[in-house]
Amino acid sequence: MAPITSSQFAKITFKLKDTYKWLNPTMKIALFGLLYLMMACNSSQDSETPVEEVIDPVNDPVELVGAALNYRNHCGGCHGQNMSSFVEREWTYGNSFEEVAQSIANGYTNNGMPAYGSLFSEQEIQELTNYILTEIEGKTLAMLEEENPDLSGLISSDDLTFRLETITDQIPGVPWGIEQLPSGAFLVTERGGSLFLVQNDGNLVEVTNLPDIVSEGQGGLLDVIIHPDFENNSLVYLSYSRANPDNGSQLATAVARGMLNGNNLSQVEVIFTALPYVDSGAHFGSRLVFDNSGFLYVSVGDRGRRDTYPQALDNAIGKIHRIHDDGQIPTDNPFYNTSGAVNSIFTYGTRNPQGMSIHPETGAVWEGEHGPQGGDEINLLEAGNNNGWPVISYGINYDGTTFTDLTELDGMEQPIHHWTPSIAPCGMTFVSGDFYGNWRNDLFVGSLKFEYLHRLKMNGNVVVGHETLLEDIGRVRDAEMGNDGYLYIVVEGPGRLIRVVPEQ
Repeated sequence: MAPITSSQFAKITFKLKDTYKWLNPTMKIALFGLLYLMMACNSSQDSETPVEEVIDPVNDPVELVGAALNYRNHCGGCHGQNMSSFVEREWTYGNSFEEVAQSIANGYTNNGMPAYGSLFSEQEIQELTNYILTEIEGKTLAMLEEENPDLSGLISSDDLTFRLETITDQIPGVPWGIEQLPSGAFLVTERGGSLFLVQNDGNLVEVTNLPDIVSEGQGGLLDVIIHPDFENNSLVYLSYSRANPDNGSQLATAVARGMLNGNNLSQVEVIFTALPYVDSGAHFGSRLVFDNSGFLYVSVGDRGRRDTYPQALDNAIGKIHRIHDDGQIPTDNPFYNTSGAVNSIFTYGTRNPQGMSIHPETGAVWEGEHGPQGGDEINLLEAGNNNGWPVISYGINYDGTTFTDLTELDGMEQPIHHWTPSIAPCGMTFVSGDFYGNWRNDLFVGSLKFEYLHRLKMNGNVVVGHETLLEDIGRVRDAEMGNDGYLYIVVEGPGRLIRVVPEQ
């Protein structure tokens, strides 16, 4: 049998997964046999081809059918598998049966909610609506927090035994980014617009005098990073959604910096705004990293305008940007002298990048981004590269239709790795140093959809294996190597900052 191409395999996998729930037990056994044969025939492919994730009976429980399966596959990535985002919330578009059903059918694309009216039948929408409202009836956030897994005791991975230490479980709202200070304390952003200083004893102190942040849709206060010379200049950088001064309904991803004095920012200034402003609350990105030369990289999503901005160089949307620490533009940027181009652009063709990290040995910048329905990506960034969105992709539309038949094209980069189906990657970091043994130089990525930490086992720039850690720990928003040599993660539901401690 001839090897199946990655694009063919992805399309077949999607169709089989959608068909699976309708099969009788005998046919299900036959389906698994077919999948096994397909995977065996594919094993001869080039080992450097990005590995695709396929149906896993553990991660895709076969007992889920109907509305429960539809919720898990299409809703859980954004709203939490335990429906935490629906509990004790203000429903922007109403929480009656009719209003929820309408939201599912028609969507609110400006706030990142796709329409499912063409994917689900009217009966399936009613069943999904009833499932959501029934499951959350009578639940409180406190009840959901009681269902969190026990974090005590030793945990064994493929290559390491470790334990978890909870620094705090009192972060309100949706924690988004973390950064350790030289003192050992942490700065933690909360998407609603608050910045917290988590002191060494775990107590939280809110930082004051932040820039004007608009929390709408997927926007709000996003990432935080300190200047490489923080001990001398006290500079803190924040990425966030900023309103157009001339039209408050339009937003942009922006970066501001200020000096941290105790729990107050001073001399706050906006150093970067990803123009144009857009009337949308979707796909802001955004992560911040400094490279070894002191350049600041800013990831910016496509703002839900897939076909308008990512492939054009005359705007800052759907791009990774490279700037000086004061917002000035490096003259050696790849498009600095390109007529009509935004000269801060480093790479382009990006969807919704919510992960970015510097490789501890090569110093290269790596980026992770959400695909649509499938096609989450990990990319190695090089100056001037076009990462292809939306011309090439391993994903499909949320309603099951396709927007491109291409997964590769000359002049567009292939991802180092992609996930199909999606895991909803958010936050990522390389483990550095010898403290974690065989984890060294592996890439750790948070999963919003499946609520675990995903380990990509690396050999140079090639993914050679996978491991899922800390399953059901909550929606992992960020992963970061602290300056103390420990690996930290931040999760929501409840908002917890957690240290991963190897057993030596």
